[in-house]
Amino acid sequence: MLKKILIANRGEIAVRIIRACAEMNIRSVAIYTEPDRYGLHVKRADEAYSLGEDPISGYLDPQAIVSLAKQVGCDAIHPGYGFLSENADFARLCEQQGIRFIGPKSDVIHGMGDKTQARDSMRGAGVPVTPGSEGNLKDLDEALTLAGEIGYPVMLKATSGGGGRGIRRCDSAEELRTQYPRVISEATKAFGSAEVFLEKCIVNPKHIEVQILADSSGEVVHLYERDCSIQRRNQKLIEIAPSPQLTPEQRSYIGDLAVKAAKAVGYENAGTVEFLLTGNEVYFMEMNTRVQVEHTITEQITGVDVVREQIRIASGLPLSYRQSDIQFRGFALQFRINAEDPKNDFLPSFGRVSHYYAPGGPGVRVDTAIYTGYEIPPYYDSMCLKLVAWALTWEEVIARGKRSLDDMRLHGVKTTANYYKQILSHEDFVAAEFNTSFVPEHPELLEYSDKKHPSEVALAIATAVAAHAGW
Repeated sequence: MLKKILIANRGEIAVRIIRACAEMNIRSVAIYTEPDRYGLHVKRADEAYSLGEDPISGYLDPQAIVSLAKQVGCDAIHPGYGFLSENADFARLCEQQGIRFIGPKSDVIHGMGDKTQARDSMRGAGVPVTPGSEGNLKDLDEALTLAGEIGYPVMLKATSGGGGRGIRRCDSAEELRTQYPRVISEATKAFGSAEVFLEKCIVNPKHIEVQILADSSGEVVHLYERDCSIQRRNQKLIEIAPSPQLTPEQRSYIGDLAVKAAKAVGYENAGTVEFLLTGNEVYFMEMNTRVQVEHTITEQITGVDVVREQIRIASGLPLSYRQSDIQFRGFALQFRINAEDPKNDFLPSFGRVSHYYAPGGPGVRVDTAIYTGYEIPPYYDSMCLKLVAWALTWEEVIARGKRSLDDMRLHGVKTTANYYKQILSHEDFVAAEFNTSFVPEHPELLEYSDKKHPSEVALAIATAVAAHAGW
C-alpha cells in the first residue's frame, strides 16, 4: 500500500483526496500558491508546501511538483481533476522518477487525449462513434467537403481539447468558414496544438457518461451511468445518477460499451467514458482519464469509494469488486454551486464569503473547501461547493434537492443555487424528459433565480442594522 501521497491540486478535490488518505492511514501532502495559503486543503493535509507567489504557474509545473514529491518522501502523486490531471508528460515524468501516478499510464492519457486517436481506437474496438473526419483536418477546404458529405450541423473540435473549450457548432458552410480559424486559435492558446477535427453534430442528445474502474491485471468494471444533460455552453451544472431516462436495456448496453472501451486501450485506474444518446443510437464522445467532478453521485448510489479504489489500484492491488457485486440504489443529484450571477450571463462573482452554512440531514453530502471568512480567489474555477442529494425515488430526490438548496446559506457572493431550484421545479425535469438543450431552451428560469428565501432577507436586514449600529 502507498505510504505518502502528494495531491497536485487545490480546493474541494484536494480535500476529498486528503480525507481518503486519512481513512487509509496514508500521509497526505498539500501544495499551494500564495492565494491558497489559507485554503482548507492546506489546513487539512498532514504536510503543506508553497509553490510560490504566482497563483497558477506552480500548479502547472511538473518538474517542481515531482521534485517536491521526491524531496519530502512521497511514493505517489494524485492529480485530482483539472490542472495536470490529463497531462501525459506529467504522468511520464512520474514514471521516470519512480513516483506512482494515481491514474492511467502516460501513453493511455496521450492516446485518449488525442480525440482523433481515441475515435480510431473506439472504431477498432467496435464502439460506435459519430460520423466525421478519419483524422485531423488538413485545411478549411477539407472541412467544407466533409461537412457537405455528412450534412450540417457539424461540430468543429480541438483534437487536444476538453472542458467544453475548443468546440464550435456550425450550421452552414458560412459558419464553418467563420469558426474554423477561431477554433484553431482557441485550440492553440488553450492546448498548445492547432489540430482540429470535424464530426456530425448530434442535435439535442442526452449526455450520458459511465464511470469505470480498471486494475493492473486488466479487470474492468463499470459503476453505472451519470446523466449530464443539464449543462450550459458545454459546462455541466446538475448531474444525475443513474439516468432516469434510460431503459434497463440501454443501461446494460452503455455499461458494456464503457468496459469494452477501457479494455481496448489497456486502461488502468478510474476513468469516465462519455456518450451521446439520441433515441436508441449511442455514440462515443470522449474518455476522461481522471477522476470526475461528479464522481460523488456514483459513490452515493453504489457505495463504492472511487478515490479509495484509485489509491488501491495505484498500490498494485486488485479491484475490490466484481461486476456482479456492484448494484445501484436510488437516485443522486449533484449541484455545482458556482460563484456566478445567473442574472448577469453567469458572470463570476468572486469575493469574501461573509456567511456559510452547510446543508445537512438525511441523504445530503457536501464537498467543499470554503468556510465563513474564506476569500474566493479570482484565478481559478468558480465552483464553491458540490451539493449532493440522494433518495430512493426520482420524486424524493427532487424534493430533497430543493430542501437541501433551501437549507444552504452562502452570503458575500452570488451563486447559482436559486437557479437550480427553478430547474428542479420545471415540469420537463420533474418528468425526466430533458437533453442538452434544456438550459438554452428555458431562459425564463433565469427570471426567478434571484428570489430570496425569507431567512436570507432577515439575515440581510440584521447585517445592515448591525453595521449601522456599529456592532
